[in-house]
Amino acid sequence: MGFFGSAVTILQTLVVAIGAGLGVWGVINLMEGYGNDNPGANAHVR
Repeated sequence: MGFFGSAVTILQTLVVAIGAGLGVWGVINLMEGYGNDNPGANAHVR
């Protein structure tokens, strides 16, 4: 059972790391949409 316990711990670490990476990527993509280099993001402002 020790092997399975360590395997589960490793998988949990991998899932958390992948989730954190996707979260950071999503935040970066959101922030890019509010930049001044994207005229489409400011089209509603007059």
